[in-house]
Amino acid sequence: MQGRFVFVSCAALGFAFAGNAIAQTPPARDLAPVTVSARANADPVEKSYRKMVRGMDLFEKQHALSPEGMLRFKLLPRRADTRMDNVTLEVVANKIDFPVTVAPDHTFALPRDALAYDDDAQLIPDRRKQSMTWRTEIRTPGLPPGTRRLGDLRLECQVGMEAGLVSNSRTFIGQFAKAILDTPAYCERQVPKYLFFADEPIFSVTLVSGDRREIQPIERLYGGASDDPSVTSDLPYCDCEVLLDRAYVLPLGDTSWPNDTQVEFTTMAGER
Repeated sequence: MQGRFVFVSCAALGFAFAGNAIAQTPPARDLAPVTVSARANADPVEKSYRKMVRGMDLFEKQHALSPEGMLRFKLLPRRADTRMDNVTLEVVANKIDFPVTVAPDHTFALPRDALAYDDDAQLIPDRRKQSMTWRTEIRTPGLPPGTRRLGDLRLECQVGMEAGLVSNSRTFIGQFAKAILDTPAYCERQVPKYLFFADEPIFSVTLVSGDRREIQPIERLYGGASDDPSVTSDLPYCDCEVLLDRAYVLPLGDTSWPNDTQVEFTTMAGER
């Protein structure tokens, strides 16, 4: 794949994004019928609690990128049959465990706990490996509908990198997996290949700062997927597999775009 994003035409985006059933392992102890114990899951998609707390620390350190932004973490489907309702999260370590509440929009705030940090706890959902992916969500309140703020997204990338949230089991495009495991400084590259996901399928993405407007080129949309035959075999290894129609990258390292730049989305629904 030669270490670069290639693109697919909108007509090729006929991926199956529907379907919400995934086989779950039975609960290991008595729980409410809608939940499954994460510790009963033999193949979890877990994350390091310590790394995620370090991401939270970075958010505080770099808060000037998003002065009014609030940090949450978000769970996203990685398979078409992943059920996202009633996801149960637990922080689990040798000396401590406690649940983490997941909101209806699949976001959560991670509580700080010194014992869990020192014990190198894991944050474990009741979903199987590669069934979900993780991102940070940093939003400045009061933005117009269908827009994001560039500084918020810059900080999302940095925190996501520090927290080790991107789930790729092997390279999707050349050195992508290696880059994703790099430091938050990766986000300062001109156009880092850090995938963001819009709330809806997108037709176009436009940067707006004062009188300056720039529609993002097609190769920055749809997760860099391509009509190249090799993409079909590589897609299962990208955490954008079922989110291609809402995936995009941005010129985060282009400082000619200030942090207050608005990112405007034209959705597929809006073009009908």
